[in-house]
Amino acid sequence: MSEQIIKQKIEQASQVLNEKDIDLWLTFVRETGSIKDPAMEMISGMECTWQSALMIGKDGDSTAIVGEYDVENFRRFTPYKNVMGYVKSIRDPLVEYLKNKNPKKIAINFSKNSNLADGLTYGMYLILSDHLRGTKFSEILVSSEEVISALRGRKSKAELEIMKYAVDETLKIFDEMKNFIMPGKSELEIAASVKELTKKLGYGLSWEEDYCPAIFSGPEAKSAHAAPSKRKVERGHLVNADFGIRYKGYCSDLQRTWYVLKDGETKAPAEVQRGFDVIKDSIQKVADKLKPGVTGLEMDRIARDYIISRGYEEFPHGLGHQVGKAAHDGGGGLFPQWEKYGKLPFLKIEETQVYTIEPRLYVKGYGTATIEEEVVVTKTGCEFISKPQKELILIY
Repeated sequence: MSEQIIKQKIEQASQVLNEKDIDLWLTFVRETGSIKDPAMEMISGMECTWQSALMIGKDGDSTAIVGEYDVENFRRFTPYKNVMGYVKSIRDPLVEYLKNKNPKKIAINFSKNSNLADGLTYGMYLILSDHLRGTKFSEILVSSEEVISALRGRKSKAELEIMKYAVDETLKIFDEMKNFIMPGKSELEIAASVKELTKKLGYGLSWEEDYCPAIFSGPEAKSAHAAPSKRKVERGHLVNADFGIRYKGYCSDLQRTWYVLKDGETKAPAEVQRGFDVIKDSIQKVADKLKPGVTGLEMDRIARDYIISRGYEEFPHGLGHQVGKAAHDGGGGLFPQWEKYGKLPFLKIEETQVYTIEPRLYVKGYGTATIEEEVVVTKTGCEFISKPQKELILIY
C-alpha cells in the first residue's frame, strides 16, 4: 500500500472513530515481520520489532511509540504526526501518552467476529494488561472490529481505481482460459497455464498458489476452495474456475463457468442451461436490491430463497464477501444467519464497499454452475465492477 493511501486511511480512521464514539484506536504489536497484524498494512506499511503502540485518535492525532531502532524509519516512511522511541520499556511512554489524551474508550486489536481485526495475540494482551494495570485505561478497552471493518470496507477513489484495473485484467485472463480448457486436459494443467500467464503479465495471485486458480471439472469435482486435481476435462462437463490476481496490494476474486459440448451438441442441455440461468438471475436479483443500509443477511436470503424455490439445494456458504487488500476482506459480508458468522450478517452495508456475489448450484450428472461477480456499493444501489457473465461459455 502506498504512503498516500496509508495517509488517507489514517485520516479516514479518525472519521470512523468519531462515528463510533471511540476516542482512541490502539494497535499493539511486536515482531510484525513474523507475527502479522492484518491492520498493519493499512496504518503503517512498516514492520515493528519491539513492542509498539500505533495510536489514532478521533481528534485527528496519530502517534506511534516504537522501539528506538524503528524511529527513523517511522519518521521517514509513515505519515504519523508523532513518533516516539523507547529503549527499556514501552510502559512509561504509553501510559503517559494515555494520561495526556485521557480517552474514555480505547479500541484495541482483538475480535471474536472478524479475523481481520483479531491481530492481538494472547501473550501481547497479557503484556498490555500488565502495562495498564493500576490505571483506569485497563477498564475501557473494547474491540476495534467496527473500526477496522469500516476502514477496510470503505474504499477511497484511489483504491477503487486499482481494484477496477485488477478486475479488468482478471477478466482478460478468464477470456484466455477458453483456450486452456479442452477434453483430456487435467485441472492441474489448466491451472498451470493460468498461473504461467498471470506471472508473464507481472501479477501476483489473490490467495495461495496451491488453489489459485481453483479449477473444477465435471460431476465429481471437489467442493469450493479445493486445489485442482489430476481429474481430466471430459465432454459433457461443466467446468468452473475461481481465480483472482493481486495488483498494487489489492485483490480481485471472480468465477466463471464453461460447458464442454458433447459430440453432436451445438448448445448445452436444457438442465445445464437452466442451472446457469438460475445462478445468473439470482445474482441480478441481489444486485437490484443491494444498497447502503441493508444487511448482508437480507441479500443472502434473496439468492438462497430464489435458488431453493427453483428446486435446487441451498449453497453451503455465504453469498458473498468483501474484497480489498485480501480476497476475503472487511468485516460484514452477504452471510446467512449461521453460528460461524457471528454478528457479521447483521452489519449494515455501506457506500464504497466492494462485495462479491457468488451463489452456486449442482446440476446432476454435469457438475457445478457458479458465477462470482464484484460490485461496488453506491449512494443508492450498486454497480458491477466486473462485466457480468450473461451467457454460458461453450467449449467445442
